[in-house]
Amino acid sequence: MHNDHQTAAGSPAAHDLAAHDLAAVGRDAVALAAAAAPAGWPDDVRALLEWGVARPLAPDADRAAHPAATGPADAESLLRDLTARVTALWAAGATAATSAADGPPGADLALAVASLHSACRLLAVRAGEWEERRTWLAGLAEGRADGPTVTVVPGGPLVVSGGAELTDHLGCHVDAGPVAALCRCGRSAAKPGCDTTCLAAGFDDAKDPSRVPDRQDRYVGQQATVLDNRGVCQHSGLCTDRLAGVFHADSEPFVTPSGGRLDEIIRAVRDCPSGALGYAIDGIEARTQTDWGGSRPPAVQVAKDGPYRVTGSVALTGGPGEGLPGPGQGASTEHYALCRCGNSRNKPFCSGRHWEIDFRDPVPDPERTPSIFEWAGGLPALTRMTRIFYERHVPGDELLGPLFASMSADHPERVAAWLGEVFGGPANYSGRHGGYSHMLGEHRGRCLTEEQRARWVELLMRSARDAGLPNDPEFRAAFGSYIEWGSRLAFENSQTGARPPENMPMPHWDWNTAAGPPSGRISALAPVAEEGSPGDPDAGLALPAQGEPVGFEAHVRQLFRERDRGSMLFAFDLWKYEDVRTHAPEILARVRAGTMPCDTRWSPERVALFARWAETGTPE
Repeated sequence: MHNDHQTAAGSPAAHDLAAHDLAAVGRDAVALAAAAAPAGWPDDVRALLEWGVARPLAPDADRAAHPAATGPADAESLLRDLTARVTALWAAGATAATSAADGPPGADLALAVASLHSACRLLAVRAGEWEERRTWLAGLAEGRADGPTVTVVPGGPLVVSGGAELTDHLGCHVDAGPVAALCRCGRSAAKPGCDTTCLAAGFDDAKDPSRVPDRQDRYVGQQATVLDNRGVCQHSGLCTDRLAGVFHADSEPFVTPSGGRLDEIIRAVRDCPSGALGYAIDGIEARTQTDWGGSRPPAVQVAKDGPYRVTGSVALTGGPGEGLPGPGQGASTEHYALCRCGNSRNKPFCSGRHWEIDFRDPVPDPERTPSIFEWAGGLPALTRMTRIFYERHVPGDELLGPLFASMSADHPERVAAWLGEVFGGPANYSGRHGGYSHMLGEHRGRCLTEEQRARWVELLMRSARDAGLPNDPEFRAAFGSYIEWGSRLAFENSQTGARPPENMPMPHWDWNTAAGPPSGRISALAPVAEEGSPGDPDAGLALPAQGEPVGFEAHVRQLFRERDRGSMLFAFDLWKYEDVRTHAPEILARVRAGTMPCDTRWSPERVALFARWAETGTPE
């Protein structure tokens, strides 16, 4: 996308451009804020434009000297124009004259961009135009050259930009747009987004002089030296909960480095969300290994009732009077935790104060029953389980060790994505890893034994316990039933001569799910029906006579076998008129494409019959 303002970030040309244009955008920012009320825009949008745009860009402007636009159309046009111009300045590396005397250059411009993007998003979502508007905003922001970044706005929010993915505590994508302002005062009504409450109320983001000192301690052990900075710790309890022989919450010393196996110590260090922990072998710090070898994509996770957990070497810029803040002595810059409750003693970093003040996120719908995926703890919990399974239990097992000796490095994450999708989470496996057909290919020709299948189930259930997944009877019954069913399906599909259906949908498991009767599934070991045999789908097909109207009961219902019906009951009933009529366009598209039913293609006569019924009003 062509951008007249784009130039090298931080270059003299960028700053000349800023001097030329910032006064103009400041005047228009004030005019836009004044236009919001006459345009009928809601209070949340008006607050963003006043506190997040007009005041940072024109802190000393005379409001009365800037008349409001005359109507909604003028206001919308001004919003789009100003968003494009301010984003271009920001992308070019320009810096605004910050309204906070001790603030870092550029923080106010980042705040204005994020607030304009948020206003565009709120209005577009209400108008049902967010998909189009998101694409437009992403095009504006793509010229920024500094990569994934979190900018700390003095007395204001965190601005996330550059492609770092924002996720919730379950690992699900949060669609906040390409440049997002995140609340760090704890008082926003739009969490995790910022609604400018911090700016209007005067948020104090200074560090507490009485905070825990910034000092890295060394604990020398038999196999490794554990490094720890208590001044950076966010007190998540992950290390003390998972490796209590090494890390101690309520006693000194905090670390007894010879109290656990080396692999368990390394796992706990790498999983530390604050970056406070590290380790050394023979006195040499394993910084690259602690930081996952740079393999993690940039991401910001909104922890439940807790901080923002940043991973993947997202740059942290700005800060209240400190230039570029670092997490602390010896702490990781690949992963760190930022305060979200507003009460940390070590702002912008989390110090664990959310525990003390009982910080809580709003519950969207307390009456809603969570999915199995949500109850399990989402992708983080499932990934922790699969990592424990493949790292702790599989390598030394005589049955499973050889089977997985050559697995890909991301295999645990792939299995977690599969399980997450099965249990009601995001469709990450289908979208990123090839879906059902790819999983099928992973098992073909493996010739798994029943002993291997049973051991896989046993050790995975043990890993679920080790990972701290819920232990209530309802969850274990639902989780265990799928693990048993899915493993038996994998065993069947792996056998020599197996012919598993290619086009089965992803299985979906909820609290009421059972696998269904055997007749509802096409076995990979079932013999292939020959043409004209009783198993031939077209055997006995009753076609309508010439000129005879096509009806559901007389002609269409017979097209679907009992096994077709059983395989789709998780979604709808192929023997019920209302269900088939509702889904007729999708069914027709799939039978024409040959992806339904899952084990064969319909003959041209069957496709033509269903198409005739669907295209003549779906008569009953």
